[in-house]
Amino acid sequence: VSQHRGAAGGRTRSWLQSEVVRVGLAETLCTYIMMAFGLGSVAQVVTGQGAFGQYVSINLGFGLGVAMGIHVGGQVSGAHMNAAVSLTMCVFGRLAWRMLPLYVLAQFLGSFLAAATIYAVYYEAIYDYCGGNMTVTGVKATAGIFATYPAPYLSLLGGFIDQVFGTAMLLLCIMALSDQKNKPAPAGSEPITVGLLVLLIGISLGSNSGYAINPTRDIAPRIFTAIAGWGVDVFRSGNGWWWVPITAPFIGGLLGAGIYRIMVEMHHPVTSEKEEGLAKEESIPLGKQENAGANV
Repeated sequence: VSQHRGAAGGRTRSWLQSEVVRVGLAETLCTYIMMAFGLGSVAQVVTGQGAFGQYVSINLGFGLGVAMGIHVGGQVSGAHMNAAVSLTMCVFGRLAWRMLPLYVLAQFLGSFLAAATIYAVYYEAIYDYCGGNMTVTGVKATAGIFATYPAPYLSLLGGFIDQVFGTAMLLLCIMALSDQKNKPAPAGSEPITVGLLVLLIGISLGSNSGYAINPTRDIAPRIFTAIAGWGVDVFRSGNGWWWVPITAPFIGGLLGAGIYRIMVEMHHPVTSEKEEGLAKEESIPLGKQENAGANV
């Protein structure tokens, strides 16, 4: 948030006094950064036909994109960049429910703008690759640059389980990395640590359906591709796959965070009322409780 020094008192103040505006802008920008790097890595691999990277390049693109996104907006909004993360934080009392629509809207907007940007940057490469035939499936399909689609062998049930499990692993590990009574990420290393977590999920759980594990990450670019020329096939493909990466991550996020809470966080030893109060504060990854959009 831009700040300036007063002429008389020497104090600094934010140009934007509204917390909602500050949080919304930061969450939009950090989501945009994550998605621009992530989708850009996919576009480069697909249109380059292997000459400019392989599957691991996509994993690195999204992992490092998450890290950069946290650096960009983490201190202001917490850099959720994922509606499943935001919902989970609300359920566990670490984000005010009134802020949830703002986070989801900001994430959607950031993802949509990132998809539009990558489309513009790689338009000529995409056109050259597919000959101007924008298809969702087939040898020269390009819709998968922007949104996720299941492998040909994957059923809707199998894909649903895949997305639930992947998102559960994400939230379970995020809860652990922020738990000050356990083995949290060292101060200052949180962005790269969470980025490595996303990379780990990608290289271990990504082949079935592209590890969306994020509702807003998937639906916003999918809507963009429907508008940009791929048409309604982006919703029909994969036996109507589009709803799976929207619903399953919400279930997975709550499941993963709940498992960590029940099996680990609830059993930290507390020896005094003072320490109990400190433990509650330390286990909250959103930092300042009075700030509804504070740090993850």
